[in-house]
Amino acid sequence: MPRGSNAKRERQYEHIKDSAEKRGESDKRAKEIAARTVNKERARAGESRTASRTSTEDISSSRRGGLRSHSGSEGPTRDQLYNEARQRNVKGRSTMTKAQLSKALGH
Repeated sequence: MPRGSNAKRERQYEHIKDSAEKRGESDKRAKEIAARTVNKERARAGESRTASRTSTEDISSSRRGGLRSHSGSEGPTRDQLYNEARQRNVKGRSTMTKAQLSKALGH
């Protein structure tokens, strides 16, 4: 846990670390992800002495994660559709767009 943190940031660190481990990240990588995320949030909130420009001006980690978590509403990715088309032996799949693959598969 980064030095100078409060109880909220410690809880946040543990939550992020646990989530990363559940996704299959190694313990070392999970700790790195959690520390970087918490440090960025501290910088954005003005809780750290120094902060990089990307930490304060870039999209926040929590917002980025939230945007990604709703990606299922757009349906499967083009690569997922392509793999399904390959399994079904759809002709011309390599040159198809996402919309064309979706139509060919009946999605």
